[in-house]
Amino acid sequence: MKRASAGLVPSIVLDGSGPIYQQLAEWFRRAIAEGRLRPGQRVPSTRALAGELGVSRLPVLGAYEQLHAEGYLESFTGAGTCVAAAIPHERAAAPRRRPPRAPTAVATPASRRVAARVAAMAAPPQTWLESQGAFRMGVPALDHFPHGVWSRLLSRHGRHVGADALVYGDAMGYAPLREAIAEYLATVRAVHADAGQVMVTSGAQHGLQICAHALLDPGDRAWVEEPGYPGAHQALAAVGAVPVLVPVDGDGLDVAAGIRRAPTARLACVTPSHQFPLGATLSAARRIELLQWAARTGGWIVEDDYDSEYRYGSKPVAALQGLDADARVIYVGTFSKVMFPALRLGYLVVPKDLLPAFRTARDALDTCSPMLPQRVLHDFIREGHFARHIRRMRVLYAARRAALQAAIQRHLPDALQAAGAAAGMQLTALLPPEVDDVALSRRAAEAGVSVRPLSPCYRGEAKRSGLILGYGSVDERAIEEGVRRLRRCL
Repeated sequence: MKRASAGLVPSIVLDGSGPIYQQLAEWFRRAIAEGRLRPGQRVPSTRALAGELGVSRLPVLGAYEQLHAEGYLESFTGAGTCVAAAIPHERAAAPRRRPPRAPTAVATPASRRVAARVAAMAAPPQTWLESQGAFRMGVPALDHFPHGVWSRLLSRHGRHVGADALVYGDAMGYAPLREAIAEYLATVRAVHADAGQVMVTSGAQHGLQICAHALLDPGDRAWVEEPGYPGAHQALAAVGAVPVLVPVDGDGLDVAAGIRRAPTARLACVTPSHQFPLGATLSAARRIELLQWAARTGGWIVEDDYDSEYRYGSKPVAALQGLDADARVIYVGTFSKVMFPALRLGYLVVPKDLLPAFRTARDALDTCSPMLPQRVLHDFIREGHFARHIRRMRVLYAARRAALQAAIQRHLPDALQAAGAAAGMQLTALLPPEVDDVALSRRAAEAGVSVRPLSPCYRGEAKRSGLILGYGSVDERAIEEGVRRLRRCL
C-alpha cells in the first residue's frame, strides 16, 4: 500500500518494495543526491514523519540512524535533524523535480567512457551456450569423475584445516602441489622443469593473462593462430598488445608466414600438441623453426597445452617446452579438462630468469589461488587417483569419439567432414562453404543441441565454415540423437 507525507519535504512515497526503513533511507538518499533536499535543510522529526506516513516510529528511527551513519543527515541541539551541510552544493543544485527514471538511467552529463581495450576483449556472442546437451565443448565426463574420492579428500582437509590454509598463500602456489605437477609433467609431457618453476594459476586463461602482463607492453606485436583460441586474443587485448594473425594448416602454425608478417614480434601464442580449433599437431620441422626464431629474435613462446592428456591412436606428443634449449617457452596447462571446470586450477612452467616478473604480475592480478583446493588436488595426485582417472577417461573418450565419427558418417556424410579428431574432447566438423555456421549454431541451440561455430575463431576473413563438437560429456545415445537433430537443422 502506498503512503505519502505532506510535510515540508517533497512527497515521500513508499512503494512496498522492501522493509519500510530501507525504503525511507533510499528515498532520502535519492532526494539529497538529486537536489530535492538541500544541505542544511531541516527534515521532519521521526515522530512527525511516522504520523504523516501512518507507520510505526521504529522504522523511521532506523532509517534516520542509517542516514546519520552514512553522513547524509546531522542533528543539532534545538534545531532538530537537517541534511548534512557537507553535502556538495553541485549535487544539491540539480533540478528540484524530475520524472521517475529507471535505476540504470544515466543521471549525469559527465563522460562515462571505458577503456578502449574492453571492446577488443569482448568475445563473440556465444549462442551455443544456450543448450546444455550435446555437443557442449570443454566439459568433461563429470558423471564419471570419482566424486566419492574427491569428497573424502575434501572432507579430510576441511575437518583438519589449519590457519596456514586460511591466510594468503604464496603467489607461486602450494609447494607440495607444485612438486607433484613438476613430476607429472616430466613423466607424461617431457617437460624440463623443477617445482620452483611451476606457478599454480586459476586455469589456463588466467595463465595466458599472467603471461601477457609479464611479457608484453602496449603496442607489442604477438603472433596468434588463425583460426585460434579466442581467449588468447582477450589476454593480448587486456594489455594493449597487437595480434598478428598467422595462418594454420595441416602442420600447425605456419612459422614462415609469421616471420614474413612480423619478424620481430615479441611473443608467439601457440597450441602445438592439438591446435585449437582445427586439431593439427605442429610438425617437428616447424617446432624447430619456431624455437630458432625465438632464440634468434629474443621472442617468447607461450605453449597452451590445454588437453594433451587425451590422444588416440598414438602416445601423447612431447611438449614443445621439452625441446627448448634457450628457455624461451612458457608452458600453460589446466586441470579443467581432466578434472572439472569449476576447480579453477591450472599451472605455468616459467623460465627461471622470468620468475620475479611473473611473481610480480601474479601478485598484482589476484595474489594467489585458493589454498584448500590446492591441498586436496595434491593428495588426489599423490595417492594415484589422478593417473587412474586419466586412464579411464582416455578409454571412455576414445569410444565416444568413435561413436561421433560413426554417427556423422551415417547421418551427415556429405554435409560434415570431421577434422582434428586425433586428440582432445572435441572434433571440428567442416561444413560446405555456403552454410552459415553461426546461424546453424543458433538453430541447433533451439533444437537442444550445443554446437560452437568455427568461423568466430577467425579474426580476419573466415576461410572455413564448420562446427566444433564436444563429446567429452555426451554418452553414445545422446551423440546419436544429437547428430540426428543436427541433420534436421541442416
